[in-house]
Amino acid sequence: MICTHENAAIMDKDDLAIIQPGDISTISTVEFDKETYEQYFSELVQLERNEEMRRHEQEIKKLSGKEREKRGRAILNCSARNDGTGYGGTFLVKFVRKQGMPDTEISVGDLVRISKHNPLSDRNPYGTAIEKTGHSILISFNEKPAKWMFHKRVRLDLYVNDVTFKRMLQAIKYVAHDQVKNIELTSSLLSKRKSLTKNDNSEIFSFFNTRLNQSQKETVKHCLSAPLFHLIHGPPGTGKTITCVEVIEQAIKNDQTMLACADSNTAVDNLVEKLVKQKRRVVRIGHPARVNPLLRKHSLDYLLEQNDTFQKAHQIRQKAYDLKEKQDQFTFPSGQWRRGLSNSQIKKLASKNKGSRGISSNKLKEMATSLDYQEKINGLFTEIDALENQAINELIESADVVCSTNSSAGAEILANHRFDLCVVDEATQSCEPSCLIPIVKADRIVMAGDHKQLPPTILNETAEQKGFSISLFERLLALYGEKVKSLLSVQYRMNEKIMGFSNKQFYDGKLKADESVKYHTLQDLFSEWFSEIQSDLKPFNVFDPDQSLIWIDTKKNELGERSRFGSTSKENVAEAKLIQKIVTQFIRLGLDSEDIGVITPYYDQKKLLHSLIESEYIEVDTVDGFQGREKELVLVSLTRSNLKGAIGFLKDLRRLNVSITRARRKLIIVGDSQTVCRNETYESFYDFVSQNGIIIPSEQVKK
Repeated sequence: MICTHENAAIMDKDDLAIIQPGDISTISTVEFDKETYEQYFSELVQLERNEEMRRHEQEIKKLSGKEREKRGRAILNCSARNDGTGYGGTFLVKFVRKQGMPDTEISVGDLVRISKHNPLSDRNPYGTAIEKTGHSILISFNEKPAKWMFHKRVRLDLYVNDVTFKRMLQAIKYVAHDQVKNIELTSSLLSKRKSLTKNDNSEIFSFFNTRLNQSQKETVKHCLSAPLFHLIHGPPGTGKTITCVEVIEQAIKNDQTMLACADSNTAVDNLVEKLVKQKRRVVRIGHPARVNPLLRKHSLDYLLEQNDTFQKAHQIRQKAYDLKEKQDQFTFPSGQWRRGLSNSQIKKLASKNKGSRGISSNKLKEMATSLDYQEKINGLFTEIDALENQAINELIESADVVCSTNSSAGAEILANHRFDLCVVDEATQSCEPSCLIPIVKADRIVMAGDHKQLPPTILNETAEQKGFSISLFERLLALYGEKVKSLLSVQYRMNEKIMGFSNKQFYDGKLKADESVKYHTLQDLFSEWFSEIQSDLKPFNVFDPDQSLIWIDTKKNELGERSRFGSTSKENVAEAKLIQKIVTQFIRLGLDSEDIGVITPYYDQKKLLHSLIESEYIEVDTVDGFQGREKELVLVSLTRSNLKGAIGFLKDLRRLNVSITRARRKLIIVGDSQTVCRNETYESFYDFVSQNGIIIPSEQVKK
């Protein structure tokens, strides 16, 4: 059964279909039995998997190769050459084009599918892009590439990674069938326990990071004393990852085995970087192409190359390949040649120099010789597997902490490893089954995130309606209440004015700006020359470095928003050109390009802004892409401008929260107040800016 703990309403598994309204509170307070949990979340994973597969395959079917290449999701007419082996015995193939590579979305770390004729054939291999230049892409394969791949006119397609979905389903199954490290832990995730007794043996006498504030210290204590799980609520700029690292450090000091995860490779690398600075022995699980190049020497693949046991396996592997080349000179008993004969029958006939069933004695001798080689090759690969597993275990067991994405925690190399504590950073950006992948390996868990910012991105509409975008973090908070959560209350990013609205609207006024950032402005970054001429810029206001909060109102602009042909996204040319002008002027006044960020909710507006802003050092991205980032100056293009007052997915106010908490010293909102302020929260934000900053009509900036 499943029920919500508030009203104890019992629902059978057949009633699951009704749990799909927009009432997030209903979905997030659901309690499950194991059978229903498995059925419910397996269905959602399959819906999302099918949607991602469908989107790729529909596009491949719908578009010609040239059209898909034009959209940046395929590369045609490639030639391939063998480029040796890479980390962990992978096979490297370099794909080149004489005319150069087209503009493509395929980038380092992406999974691609290789084909010659039918790109949707099940026989087409997958590989990972590990290097990209103007004329080539280097692809890593786990299996030895087929010979056809080295012909001309080969096609590469950006494709879905099915591994993560399989690992989610496996983790759900583990939970449902108690195949986990701690049954008590996973049971507490499904339904509410009456009590969660704290561990009294978690006293902390000293902190590794002496600069932690009081809320961070208290949070670390709560995490270490929690019997099963604890949640770290880290609003923007409050040092969530730093607090996670301190929890890990304290656990290591207490001789606990540690697994540290996050949904994205970038978030994992942030953990690795901070732990390495603390001189911890870190093993980073995951494909080296997806690891920050500066941190690759801590990746498992790199460390294996330095391991004597693994090197011995590598030498034996080369012997196996040499034998395979010799074996290829003889006929292997497959297909037409076997004719129902067993291996022992083939060898026996060959030893007696006899033919059988239309097969000559010479051919049988060849087949027997091939079988002898195969037995030797099989023996060598058995030895290789044993040595490689030994090397992997040596490295993992000697590590202070193993770091990986949630998905990579389900890799086969960690199948037999269990951990005392698992820390999951950015947990609110992960769907629940994603978090389960590392959780099933641990005795206790700590999850860090901010459920007031953007949730996981879910492609399938039905899955989202059924609650797939609700993180485990959010569900546990709804189920157990504030007692399982600690709030980090001091932020070190925004000055007090920029912080003000989010603090009031999303964090109940509990945040405080640290003294080091409370009053900082762009004035601190500008030269004396700018200070001398700033009085001449006062009529424009927008360039005043002491003014931190500005809304440039485009309500009188006649152009408004538009949609490109065939696109469901939006763009606003007037806003884009206005931002281009402002950015250009700030650079002329001496602000470093790398200190400027431009954000928009819409992908088409992002592309338009990219085309207008010339400096490659200015970061332009969607709200979703900018989450977790910060800049000294941030300009936000709200984009929407129409007579109906339609604001689309701007209604998800977490998107607003992310947008306005990326700036450290100056935030400039560019938007049509008559459109967006029909929503009461945007209206409240507009009023907040008018009281604590300035509102500037867009036509004034154009002067």
